[in-house]
Amino acid sequence: MKKELGIARCGLACCLCSENGRCGGCDSGDCPGAGNCENRTCSISRRLRHCYECPDVENCRKGKLSDPRIYGFTHFARVYGENCLLACLARNEEAGIRYHRQGLKGDYDGFPDAGALARFIRSGESS
Repeated sequence: MKKELGIARCGLACCLCSENGRCGGCDSGDCPGAGNCENRTCSISRRLRHCYECPDVENCRKGKLSDPRIYGFTHFARVYGENCLLACLARNEEAGIRYHRQGLKGDYDGFPDAGALARFIRSGESS
């Protein structure tokens, strides 16, 4: 886990990403998608570091928030805080829970709603 990468503005778990070895995160200047990221543009315009800080996020599905997994991570950070999310992701990774990547469905994919995903993140166990 690359804890220093944290989570993206949208909620994507940059800290667990193994797809791009050169990306330093949303605000690093080397994020390959920064120029066309709707969530980055919106959060910067609202002077927010993350979408989970936005008062409108519960009803927002802009950009990457349309992905239930990414929205679920944002929901978790809003409810429990980013530090708790990072701690749970680190614990889950050590326990063998896989984040998705190209060609691999991960253990965080396929939950019916953000609440179910949040319970899984928090407990590390599927119900």
